[in-house]
Amino acid sequence: MPRSPLLSVDDLRLNFGSHEAVKGLSFDIAKGETVALVGESGSGKSATALALLRLIEREGGAITGGTITLHGTPALELSTLTDRQMQQVRGNRVSMIFQEPMTALNPVMTLGDQVAEVLRLHQRLDASAARLAARDAFERVKIPEPDRRLDQFPHELSGGLRQRVMIAMALACRPDLLIADEPTTALDVTTQAEILSLIQQLQDEIGMAVLFITHDMGVVAKIADRVVVLKQGEKAEEGPVEDLFARPRAAYTQHLMVATPKLGSGAPKLLRRPADPVLRVENMAVRFPIRRGLLPSRALDYHAVGGVSLSVAPGETLGLVGESGCGKSTLARAVLRLVEPSEGRVYLTGREITRLDAADMRPLRQRAQMVFQDPFASLNPRLTVRDLITEPAQIHQKLSRRERRTLAADLLQKVGLEPQSADRYPHQFSGGQRQRLCIARALSVRPALIVADEAVSALDVSVARQVTDLMAQLQAEDGVSFLFISHDIAVVERVSHRVAVMWAGQIVETGPTEAVLHNPQHPYTQRLLSAVPVPDPSRRHDPRPKLTALTPPKLLMPPGQAPARAEMVEVANGHFVAAHDPASALLYGKLPPLKADVGNGNAAPAVNRKGQLDRV
Repeated sequence: MPRSPLLSVDDLRLNFGSHEAVKGLSFDIAKGETVALVGESGSGKSATALALLRLIEREGGAITGGTITLHGTPALELSTLTDRQMQQVRGNRVSMIFQEPMTALNPVMTLGDQVAEVLRLHQRLDASAARLAARDAFERVKIPEPDRRLDQFPHELSGGLRQRVMIAMALACRPDLLIADEPTTALDVTTQAEILSLIQQLQDEIGMAVLFITHDMGVVAKIADRVVVLKQGEKAEEGPVEDLFARPRAAYTQHLMVATPKLGSGAPKLLRRPADPVLRVENMAVRFPIRRGLLPSRALDYHAVGGVSLSVAPGETLGLVGESGCGKSTLARAVLRLVEPSEGRVYLTGREITRLDAADMRPLRQRAQMVFQDPFASLNPRLTVRDLITEPAQIHQKLSRRERRTLAADLLQKVGLEPQSADRYPHQFSGGQRQRLCIARALSVRPALIVADEAVSALDVSVARQVTDLMAQLQAEDGVSFLFISHDIAVVERVSHRVAVMWAGQIVETGPTEAVLHNPQHPYTQRLLSAVPVPDPSRRHDPRPKLTALTPPKLLMPPGQAPARAEMVEVANGHFVAAHDPASALLYGKLPPLKADVGNGNAAPAVNRKGQLDRV
């Protein structure tokens, strides 16, 4: 029996100046229902969310047609309310979780005060009652040590915990409708799984409806009841999630499904013969001193990376995966001497670079380049594309203006952009195009190694597919090597010849991609794979394996002390696993290794006919 609508959007039209961002969009959300709004960047998803809360005017947009009706007692036509009237709706009857909690949270207010402010405004609580309610809200979203967190500031929490604070704030007044705008895009798979489970659990408890905005079809399959697909501001398709995945009718929806990475689709084969590694890292450690107060006795060291060794061969891609805060980005920067290693050695094309000064290091920087996660932040907005992408070559080779024009045209063509766009500026390109510009800039000095740090994490599935296909093409043509860092394991599988799994600053498993992802041996790798969302709604209720709980090692220690380092054991050809886990004190062989069912992200014990461990 159809449920009565909670929210009705009818023929909604949104403009930013002369640009029509949303063109006649209509859909309903019933009480207790989860509707996923999907589409690529620029399709109008976030603009629609902002319009529902009447925040679009603050972003320079306007509602130019249609209606937004919030049913209930009383029923409200949101598109006609004044800003003062909307203040009684926002955070009370309709709440929103924004994509980036660090920009959505006030950096100069404690977390407790920010949640209490919502409660004081809408529920008229006094300061002490609001603080108690804020603590209860923290407990409800399973924030550890809620009393301590109340007095902390946003920068003191990890990305996952900040997102939980955003959820606590959004749900503090038990809203009828929750709008979640890409709330898990920047999170690792284990944190993402926790956040999705939390939203579903809280939805069941208070019976709210959810509008979930995302471009991740695996997340859609896991949580949505119905799906609305947007393309360039228009509804391309709408239907129950099972029907849409089984029989997508619109060509655009089919395109999204094909571009969605699926764990188990296979890894690339290394075509080049083994050779001396382009990059070799031996026992690298990175420590950051933490000062607490003025007394030297209170000084501590944070061990971000502890004793990591790895290598990358010519023409090879090594995928580096792990949770946020595990040390991936610190390792990447230390490899390129953007962060100074505390100990260990780094060899680039056979030469040790660890102890070189800045002058000696400078000519070697053209052998290794980096592509960062946020292309807009890493491109100078005041320079034209021609100057941006040829700047590294100009630094190392002193090109003439004519040579720079020729090089820019060649680089743009190589990364699939029009050479005529060389006179444009970064803001005139889409996110995927800006990432291509970053790759073009890295290629300008013909490097042997490119370190890609979450280079496709914030991109739509189809744009991410284009960028990873481009990387594979460049690798085949020029033999460039990649250290590819990502929290999206399905993407890592598609591009990587080998995989290294990082946890708490150490590599705990590494080997050929197929071996690590199809037959994970370390408990942490098993947990990562079990958390990967499966783009198949029929599998959303599949039972998850019961995996060993892991206790992270203590990384903040007095100077002179360090976490125990894992010893690696070769369990198959080129497949190494941490034999002694410093956190859980487990010896390899005491736990049954798991073979991953990569078709659904689950894992099951691998035992042979004799009841012994299968170490294939």
